[in-house]
Amino acid sequence: MDFNRLKGTRLKGKTVIVRVDFNVPRNKDGSISDDTRLQAALPTIKHLQKSGAKTILLSHFGRPKGKPDEALSLRFIVPALAEALDSEVMFSPNLNTQVVTVLEPGGVMLMENTRFHKGETEGDKELAQEFAALGDIFIQDAFSAAHRNHASSAVIGEILPSFAGLAMERELDHISQALINPKSPVMGVVGGAKVSTKIDLLKNLVSKLDILAIGGGMANTFLYAQGHKVGASLCETDFKDTALEIMKNAKKEKCKIILPTDVVVAKDFKANADHRQCGLDDVKAKEMILDCGSASVEELMDAMDAAKTLIWNGPLGAFELTPFDTSTVEAAKYAAKLTKKGKLVSVAGGGDTVAALKHAGAADDFTFISTAGGAFLEWMEGKPLPGVEILKKKQK
Repeated sequence: MDFNRLKGTRLKGKTVIVRVDFNVPRNKDGSISDDTRLQAALPTIKHLQKSGAKTILLSHFGRPKGKPDEALSLRFIVPALAEALDSEVMFSPNLNTQVVTVLEPGGVMLMENTRFHKGETEGDKELAQEFAALGDIFIQDAFSAAHRNHASSAVIGEILPSFAGLAMERELDHISQALINPKSPVMGVVGGAKVSTKIDLLKNLVSKLDILAIGGGMANTFLYAQGHKVGASLCETDFKDTALEIMKNAKKEKCKIILPTDVVVAKDFKANADHRQCGLDDVKAKEMILDCGSASVEELMDAMDAAKTLIWNGPLGAFELTPFDTSTVEAAKYAAKLTKKGKLVSVAGGGDTVAALKHAGAADDFTFISTAGGAFLEWMEGKPLPGVEILKKKQK
């Protein structure tokens, strides 16, 4: 993917506005419970400090609905960020260009929650101009916010010269490697509860992939569409025709669809419930399909052996409940093993995917895992992302 990168960009003496994502989870005492997003922002900020630029950070936090809310102030980020950078971080509660004058080259300032401003989520051009007035250059470093046409994450990029931050650059390079310029054959694994939430995703993928494996609750809808009885399983019977259309399109596009050939069923949706493995035509009326069976996992592994690129979105079963996490864990570990051996490029992201792969102990060996849920999904659906589109415009 061709986009504007920081490498070679003149930064010394410039005031640089960076869109980061500090929408981090907090403990009851207010402390940060997971600083992954904060850590992701550090390489770009340190690069700007080293280059002698002044850095202005923009981020949202929570949903304050366009007005100040002290409970959603970003002030709590300052001590943690200062410690991580080992340097002072200033904080500005007001959107005022005068605040920039107190910054020295190499200085860092965090602005208050962008969603305290009414026009942020509406993509208000005037608000974007106020943000832009703070600096000379805009850097988009929050892929997780790139699918929204918000003032601070996309519209500002129409006003200022715009570049991808180092975290954004890494994200875009990896997702390009997976679906835009992949090594073939390309395989997708899509799981999750409902077909209805991933119609656009599935329709796009069958036109891009060589193999598409479908698992989780959504697989039940496809099995139902094929005439199999699914008992008391989660199944969107109203989407039977949609499932059949997707399978028809896949055949037309020469994309092989893999569905479970055996399943694990139980009458109770709880951990360690009485369960059994059975064929597709042996599911009883009161039983729920909660996982793929062993033969289905073997077929998945065989397909991974044949693939060069793997894109994974969503668990294959009720992975939160043992033993219905088995297929997800086994398939994820196998993908990680192939990746570690250099036989597979594996990219994953969206929804429960990160949690599922961490649960499997496979996350560290995947080529890349995106923590950007909505943006990753919309990218997989083939939709343009406003926060990425601004980075494709050539700068004069």
